[in-house]
Amino acid sequence: MASAALPSWVILGTVPRVTTAAAADDLPPGTDLSLALKAPPRVALLTIPPRIFPGRTTPANFPSVIAVDASGLILLKADQGPTTGPTVIYTPRRRQFGWRPTVAGYFILDATTASSLPLPKPELILHMGHLGLVSSPGGGGHYMVVELQPILGGDTADLLRFSSDVGEWVSKSIHYPLPFRMLSPDGVVSYYGRPWWVDLSWCLLTCDPFEDEPVLRVVPLPPGKALKCREAWGNLDKYRCVGVSAGKLRFVDMYRRSRGPAQISVWTLADPDSTEWTLEYEATFAEICDDMSYKATGLPRKVPVLALIHPTNPDVVYFFLDKYLFGVDVRARKVVECEVYELVEPPRELVATRFVHAWQLPRAPCLGNRLPCL
Repeated sequence: MASAALPSWVILGTVPRVTTAAAADDLPPGTDLSLALKAPPRVALLTIPPRIFPGRTTPANFPSVIAVDASGLILLKADQGPTTGPTVIYTPRRRQFGWRPTVAGYFILDATTASSLPLPKPELILHMGHLGLVSSPGGGGHYMVVELQPILGGDTADLLRFSSDVGEWVSKSIHYPLPFRMLSPDGVVSYYGRPWWVDLSWCLLTCDPFEDEPVLRVVPLPPGKALKCREAWGNLDKYRCVGVSAGKLRFVDMYRRSRGPAQISVWTLADPDSTEWTLEYEATFAEICDDMSYKATGLPRKVPVLALIHPTNPDVVYFFLDKYLFGVDVRARKVVECEVYELVEPPRELVATRFVHAWQLPRAPCLGNRLPCL
Protein backbone atom coordinates (compact mmCIF):
# COMPACT_ATOMS: atom_id res chain seq x y z
CA MET A 1 0.00 0.00 0.00
CA ALA A 2 1.38 3.42 -0.92
CA SER A 3 2.09 5.96 1.76
CA ALA A 4 -0.59 8.23 0.27
CA ALA A 5 -3.18 5.81 1.69
CA LEU A 6 -2.19 6.78 5.22
CA PRO A 7 -4.51 9.25 6.94
CA SER A 8 -2.92 12.53 7.99
CA TRP A 9 -4.30 12.00 11.49
CA VAL A 10 -6.02 9.31 13.49
CA ILE A 11 -8.23 8.92 16.53
CA LEU A 12 -6.02 6.80 18.76
CA GLY A 13 -7.62 4.71 21.48
CA THR A 14 -6.04 5.44 24.86
CA VAL A 15 -5.97 1.80 25.98
CA PRO A 16 -3.69 -0.40 23.81
CA ARG A 17 -4.05 -4.05 23.03
CA VAL A 18 -1.53 -6.38 24.67
CA THR A 19 -0.36 -9.27 22.51
CA THR A 20 -0.69 -12.90 23.48
CA ALA A 21 0.83 -16.02 21.99
CA ALA A 22 -2.33 -16.48 19.94
CA ALA A 23 -1.94 -13.01 18.41
CA ALA A 24 1.82 -12.99 17.85
CA ASP A 25 1.43 -11.94 14.20
CA ASP A 26 0.07 -8.57 15.33
CA LEU A 27 3.57 -7.53 16.44
CA PRO A 28 6.52 -7.90 14.03
CA PRO A 29 9.56 -9.70 15.49
CA GLY A 30 11.99 -7.47 17.35
CA THR A 31 9.57 -4.58 17.72
CA ASP A 32 7.97 -3.04 20.79
CA LEU A 33 4.75 -1.84 19.21
CA SER A 34 2.53 -1.74 16.18
CA LEU A 35 -0.31 0.53 15.19
CA ALA A 36 -3.30 -0.37 13.06
CA LEU A 37 -4.08 2.95 11.41
CA LYS A 38 -7.70 3.62 10.48
CA ALA A 39 -9.06 6.84 9.06
CA PRO A 40 -11.41 8.79 11.34
CA PRO A 41 -14.02 8.35 12.65
CA ARG A 42 -12.80 4.77 13.13
CA VAL A 43 -10.36 4.28 15.99
CA ALA A 44 -6.68 3.39 15.54
CA LEU A 45 -5.34 0.93 18.10
CA LEU A 46 -1.85 0.58 19.54
CA THR A 47 -0.53 -2.92 20.24
CA ILE A 48 2.23 -3.59 22.78
CA PRO A 49 3.90 -6.81 24.04
CA PRO A 50 3.58 -8.32 27.53
CA ARG A 51 7.14 -7.26 28.31
CA ILE A 52 5.83 -3.68 28.44
CA PHE A 53 2.58 -4.50 30.24
CA PRO A 54 2.92 -7.88 31.98
CA GLY A 55 -0.51 -7.79 33.62
CA ARG A 56 -3.95 -8.76 32.37
CA THR A 57 -6.06 -5.96 30.90
CA THR A 58 -9.27 -5.45 32.87
CA PRO A 59 -11.68 -2.48 33.29
CA ALA A 60 -9.76 -1.60 36.47
CA ASN A 61 -6.20 -2.37 35.31
CA PHE A 62 -4.97 -1.39 31.87
CA PRO A 63 -2.07 0.39 30.14
CA SER A 64 -2.86 3.90 29.01
CA VAL A 65 -1.58 6.35 26.40
CA ILE A 66 -1.05 9.62 28.24
CA ALA A 67 0.08 11.78 25.32
CA VAL A 68 0.96 11.64 21.62
CA ASP A 69 3.18 13.90 19.53
CA ALA A 70 3.38 14.63 15.82
CA SER A 71 7.01 13.50 15.89
CA GLY A 72 5.75 9.94 16.38
CA LEU A 73 6.38 9.76 20.12
CA ILE A 74 3.86 8.25 22.54
CA LEU A 75 3.93 8.59 26.33
CA LEU A 76 2.55 5.39 27.87
CA LYS A 77 1.72 4.36 31.41
CA ALA A 78 2.04 0.60 31.88
CA ASP A 79 2.30 -0.71 35.43
CA GLN A 80 4.64 -3.64 35.98
CA GLY A 81 2.54 -5.87 38.20
CA PRO A 82 1.79 -6.06 41.94
CA THR A 83 4.26 -4.60 44.40
CA THR A 84 6.24 -6.91 46.67
CA GLY A 85 7.40 -4.26 49.11
CA PRO A 86 7.18 -0.59 50.07
CA THR A 87 7.93 2.28 47.71
CA VAL A 88 10.86 4.32 49.00
CA ILE A 89 11.74 7.72 47.55
CA TYR A 90 14.90 9.38 48.79
CA THR A 91 15.94 12.47 46.85
CA PRO A 92 17.24 15.90 47.87
CA ARG A 93 13.66 17.23 47.57
CA ARG A 94 11.57 14.25 48.72
CA ARG A 95 11.65 11.70 51.50
CA GLN A 96 8.78 9.27 51.16
CA PHE A 97 7.93 5.78 52.35
CA GLY A 98 4.65 4.15 51.38
CA TRP A 99 2.77 1.30 49.78
CA ARG A 100 1.36 1.23 46.27
CA PRO A 101 -0.70 -1.62 44.83
CA THR A 102 1.36 -1.89 41.63
CA VAL A 103 4.86 -1.12 40.43
CA ALA A 104 4.67 2.02 38.31
CA GLY A 105 5.92 1.98 34.74
CA TYR A 106 6.17 4.77 32.16
CA PHE A 107 7.51 4.46 28.62
CA ILE A 108 8.36 6.61 25.63
CA LEU A 109 7.32 4.74 22.49
CA ASP A 110 8.65 5.82 19.10
CA ALA A 111 6.23 4.88 16.33
CA THR A 112 8.80 5.68 13.62
CA THR A 113 11.22 3.00 14.90
CA ALA A 114 8.78 0.74 16.81
CA SER A 115 11.02 1.04 19.86
CA SER A 116 10.40 1.78 23.53
CA LEU A 117 12.31 3.51 26.31
CA PRO A 118 11.36 2.90 29.95
CA LEU A 119 11.55 6.10 31.96
CA PRO A 120 13.79 5.79 35.02
CA LYS A 121 12.52 6.04 38.60
CA PRO A 122 8.81 5.98 37.72
CA GLU A 123 7.97 6.14 41.42
CA LEU A 124 8.82 9.87 41.31
CA ILE A 125 5.67 10.52 39.24
CA LEU A 126 2.68 11.37 41.42
CA HIS A 127 -0.24 11.51 38.97
CA MET A 128 -0.49 10.68 35.29
CA GLY A 129 -3.19 13.36 34.92
CA HIS A 130 -0.53 16.04 35.48
CA LEU A 131 2.06 14.38 33.20
CA GLY A 132 2.74 15.63 29.68
CA LEU A 133 5.05 15.25 26.68
CA VAL A 134 6.54 18.22 24.80
CA SER A 135 8.81 18.18 21.76
CA SER A 136 11.91 20.36 21.99
CA PRO A 137 11.60 23.64 20.05
CA GLY A 138 15.02 22.85 18.60
CA GLY A 139 13.73 19.68 16.95
CA GLY A 140 16.07 16.80 16.28
CA GLY A 141 13.82 14.30 18.04
CA HIS A 142 14.50 15.80 21.47
CA TYR A 143 11.66 15.98 23.96
CA MET A 144 10.74 16.54 27.57
CA VAL A 145 8.37 14.66 29.88
CA VAL A 146 7.10 17.02 32.56
CA GLU A 147 4.84 16.72 35.59
CA LEU A 148 3.43 19.53 37.70
CA GLN A 149 3.24 18.49 41.36
CA PRO A 150 1.21 21.11 43.26
CA ILE A 151 1.48 21.30 47.02
CA LEU A 152 -2.09 21.78 48.26
CA GLY A 153 -2.37 24.95 50.29
CA GLY A 154 1.13 26.12 49.41
CA ASP A 155 2.44 28.80 47.07
CA THR A 156 5.05 26.53 45.48
CA ALA A 157 4.91 23.43 43.30
CA ASP A 158 7.50 20.95 42.10
CA LEU A 159 8.15 20.79 38.37
CA LEU A 160 9.48 17.31 37.60
CA ARG A 161 11.26 17.16 34.25
CA PHE A 162 12.84 14.37 32.21
CA SER A 163 14.76 15.66 29.21
CA SER A 164 15.92 13.33 26.45
CA ASP A 165 19.14 15.38 26.42
CA VAL A 166 19.84 14.79 30.13
CA GLY A 167 18.38 11.30 30.54
CA GLU A 168 17.29 11.69 34.15
CA TRP A 169 14.62 13.40 36.24
CA VAL A 170 15.28 16.89 37.57
CA SER A 171 12.89 18.49 40.08
CA LYS A 172 12.62 22.23 40.56
CA SER A 173 10.53 24.27 42.98
CA ILE A 174 8.54 27.01 41.23
CA HIS A 175 5.96 29.59 42.29
CA TYR A 176 2.39 28.25 42.23
CA PRO A 177 -0.01 31.12 41.41
CA LEU A 178 -3.37 29.52 42.27
CA PRO A 179 -5.29 29.90 45.54
CA PHE A 180 -6.13 26.99 47.84
CA ARG A 181 -8.03 24.50 45.70
CA MET A 182 -7.22 21.07 44.32
CA LEU A 183 -6.16 21.17 40.65
CA SER A 184 -8.20 18.58 38.79
CA PRO A 185 -5.90 16.19 36.86
CA ASP A 186 -7.66 16.49 33.49
CA GLY A 187 -4.59 15.96 31.35
CA VAL A 188 -1.84 17.98 29.71
CA VAL A 189 -2.05 19.46 26.21
CA SER A 190 1.12 20.26 24.26
CA TYR A 191 0.77 23.57 22.44
CA TYR A 192 3.31 26.12 21.22
CA GLY A 193 6.19 24.16 22.70
CA ARG A 194 4.69 24.23 26.18
CA PRO A 195 2.66 21.91 28.40
CA TRP A 196 -0.82 23.18 29.30
CA TRP A 197 -2.18 21.61 32.47
CA VAL A 198 -5.94 21.36 32.18
CA ASP A 199 -8.54 21.65 34.93
CA LEU A 200 -11.83 21.43 33.03
CA SER A 201 -13.69 23.02 35.92
CA TRP A 202 -11.41 25.97 36.57
CA CYS A 203 -8.44 27.00 34.42
CA LEU A 204 -5.30 26.11 32.50
CA LEU A 205 -1.71 26.47 33.69
CA THR A 206 1.29 26.71 31.40
CA CYS A 207 5.02 27.46 31.42
CA ASP A 208 8.10 26.96 29.27
CA PRO A 209 9.72 23.82 30.74
CA PHE A 210 12.90 24.35 28.72
CA GLU A 211 13.71 27.57 30.58
CA ASP A 212 16.08 27.47 33.52
CA GLU A 213 13.54 29.36 35.64
CA PRO A 214 10.05 28.34 34.45
CA VAL A 215 7.19 30.64 35.44
CA LEU A 216 3.64 29.28 35.68
CA ARG A 217 0.94 31.38 34.04
CA VAL A 218 -2.80 31.02 34.69
CA VAL A 219 -5.34 31.04 31.85
CA PRO A 220 -8.90 31.11 33.23
CA LEU A 221 -11.67 29.33 31.36
CA PRO A 222 -14.01 31.53 29.28
CA PRO A 223 -16.38 33.78 31.27
CA GLY A 224 -19.07 31.86 33.12
CA LYS A 225 -17.42 28.46 32.58
CA ALA A 226 -15.65 28.04 35.93
CA LEU A 227 -17.36 25.56 38.26
CA LYS A 228 -17.31 25.00 41.99
CA CYS A 229 -14.54 22.83 43.38
CA ARG A 230 -15.30 19.15 42.71
CA GLU A 231 -18.45 19.97 40.73
CA ALA A 232 -19.02 17.14 38.22
CA TRP A 233 -15.81 15.58 39.56
CA GLY A 234 -14.86 12.48 37.57
CA ASN A 235 -17.52 13.10 34.91
CA LEU A 236 -16.60 16.45 33.40
CA ASP A 237 -14.53 14.93 30.59
CA LYS A 238 -17.75 13.51 29.15
CA TYR A 239 -18.81 17.08 28.43
CA ARG A 240 -15.67 19.19 28.06
CA CYS A 241 -12.24 19.03 26.46
CA VAL A 242 -9.29 21.22 25.55
CA GLY A 243 -7.41 20.47 22.34
CA VAL A 244 -5.40 21.99 19.53
CA SER A 245 -7.14 22.53 16.19
CA ALA A 246 -5.77 24.44 13.19
CA GLY A 247 -2.87 25.68 15.29
CA LYS A 248 -5.05 27.23 18.00
CA LEU A 249 -5.98 26.11 21.49
CA ARG A 250 -9.71 25.31 21.72
CA PHE A 251 -12.10 24.76 24.62
CA VAL A 252 -15.13 22.62 23.82
CA ASP A 253 -18.04 22.73 26.25
CA MET A 254 -21.38 20.95 26.46
CA TYR A 255 -21.77 20.84 30.26
CA ARG A 256 -25.18 21.93 31.55
CA ARG A 257 -25.66 23.53 34.96
CA SER A 258 -29.37 24.20 34.41
CA ARG A 259 -32.37 22.70 32.64
CA GLY A 260 -31.85 24.73 29.49
CA PRO A 261 -31.46 23.12 26.05
CA ALA A 262 -28.44 20.87 25.58
CA GLN A 263 -25.89 22.66 23.43
CA ILE A 264 -22.25 22.72 22.44
CA SER A 265 -19.91 25.69 22.20
CA VAL A 266 -16.35 26.03 20.95
CA TRP A 267 -14.01 28.77 22.19
CA THR A 268 -10.57 29.78 20.87
CA LEU A 269 -7.66 31.22 22.86
CA ALA A 270 -6.46 34.32 21.03
CA ASP A 271 -2.77 33.38 21.20
CA PRO A 272 -0.41 31.44 23.48
CA ASP A 273 0.34 34.52 25.60
CA SER A 274 -3.28 35.64 25.94
CA THR A 275 -5.97 34.92 28.51
CA GLU A 276 -8.80 35.98 26.18
CA TRP A 277 -11.17 33.41 24.68
CA THR A 278 -13.38 34.02 21.64
CA LEU A 279 -16.64 32.14 21.12
CA GLU A 280 -16.37 30.61 17.64
CA TYR A 281 -19.84 29.08 17.46
CA GLU A 282 -22.50 27.28 19.45
CA ALA A 283 -25.43 25.06 18.54
CA THR A 284 -28.12 23.11 20.33
CA PHE A 285 -28.32 19.37 19.91
CA ALA A 286 -31.94 19.79 18.84
CA GLU A 287 -30.70 21.79 15.83
CA ILE A 288 -28.19 19.06 14.98
CA CYS A 289 -30.73 16.25 15.39
CA ASP A 290 -33.25 18.08 13.18
CA ASP A 291 -30.88 18.09 10.22
CA MET A 292 -31.38 15.43 7.55
CA SER A 293 -27.74 14.32 7.86
CA TYR A 294 -28.37 13.28 11.47
CA LYS A 295 -31.65 11.57 10.66
CA ALA A 296 -29.88 9.58 7.92
CA THR A 297 -27.57 7.98 10.50
CA GLY A 298 -30.47 6.41 12.38
CA LEU A 299 -29.01 7.60 15.68
CA PRO A 300 -31.43 8.28 18.52
CA ARG A 301 -32.29 11.82 19.58
CA LYS A 302 -30.28 11.98 22.78
CA VAL A 303 -27.29 13.94 24.03
CA PRO A 304 -24.02 12.18 23.13
CA VAL A 305 -20.72 12.01 25.01
CA LEU A 306 -17.96 14.33 23.86
CA ALA A 307 -14.95 12.65 22.20
CA LEU A 308 -12.59 15.28 20.67
CA ILE A 309 -12.19 18.20 18.29
CA HIS A 310 -10.79 17.72 14.77
CA PRO A 311 -7.08 18.69 14.86
CA THR A 312 -7.16 20.70 11.61
CA ASN A 313 -10.82 21.69 11.17
CA PRO A 314 -12.18 23.39 14.30
CA ASP A 315 -15.73 23.31 12.93
CA VAL A 316 -15.85 19.51 13.37
CA VAL A 317 -16.34 17.87 16.75
CA TYR A 318 -16.61 14.13 17.42
CA PHE A 319 -19.03 12.38 19.77
CA PHE A 320 -19.77 8.93 21.19
CA LEU A 321 -23.35 7.68 21.06
CA ASP A 322 -24.20 4.04 21.72
CA LYS A 323 -21.81 2.02 19.53
CA TYR A 324 -21.07 4.90 17.16
CA LEU A 325 -18.41 7.60 16.91
CA PHE A 326 -19.60 10.43 14.69
CA GLY A 327 -18.33 13.82 13.56
CA VAL A 328 -20.47 16.93 13.33
CA ASP A 329 -19.77 20.17 11.50
CA VAL A 330 -21.22 22.12 14.40
CA ARG A 331 -21.27 25.45 12.61
CA ALA A 332 -23.34 23.90 9.80
CA ARG A 333 -25.29 21.56 12.16
CA LYS A 334 -24.48 18.60 9.90
CA VAL A 335 -23.14 15.10 10.54
CA VAL A 336 -20.11 14.57 8.31
CA GLU A 337 -18.91 11.12 9.50
CA CYS A 338 -20.36 8.19 11.41
CA GLU A 339 -18.93 4.72 12.09
CA VAL A 340 -19.10 1.94 14.66
CA TYR A 341 -16.08 2.31 16.95
CA GLU A 342 -13.90 -0.21 18.76
CA LEU A 343 -12.00 0.42 21.99
CA VAL A 344 -10.10 -2.09 24.13
CA GLU A 345 -11.46 -0.36 27.24
CA PRO A 346 -13.65 1.02 28.76
CA PRO A 347 -17.18 -0.35 28.38
CA ARG A 348 -19.32 1.93 26.21
CA GLU A 349 -21.24 3.36 29.16
CA LEU A 350 -17.97 4.74 30.59
CA VAL A 351 -16.46 6.41 27.50
CA ALA A 352 -15.14 9.97 27.79
CA THR A 353 -12.69 12.28 26.09
CA ARG A 354 -9.75 10.76 28.01
CA PHE A 355 -10.14 7.47 26.15
CA VAL A 356 -9.19 8.88 22.72
CA HIS A 357 -6.45 11.14 21.33
CA ALA A 358 -6.39 13.16 18.13
CA TRP A 359 -2.97 12.29 16.72
CA GLN A 360 -1.45 14.02 13.70
CA LEU A 361 0.92 11.49 12.21
CA PRO A 362 4.55 12.19 11.30
CA ARG A 363 5.13 12.62 7.60
CA ALA A 364 7.63 10.05 6.35
CA PRO A 365 7.67 7.22 3.78
CA CYS A 366 5.67 4.15 4.75
CA LEU A 367 5.00 0.79 3.20
CA GLY A 368 1.60 0.17 4.71
CA ASN A 369 -1.02 1.20 7.16
CA ARG A 370 0.38 -0.71 10.13
CA LEU A 371 3.38 0.58 12.05
CA PRO A 372 6.33 0.29 12.37
CA CYS A 373 6.85 1.89 8.97
CA LEU A 374 6.08 5.57 9.26
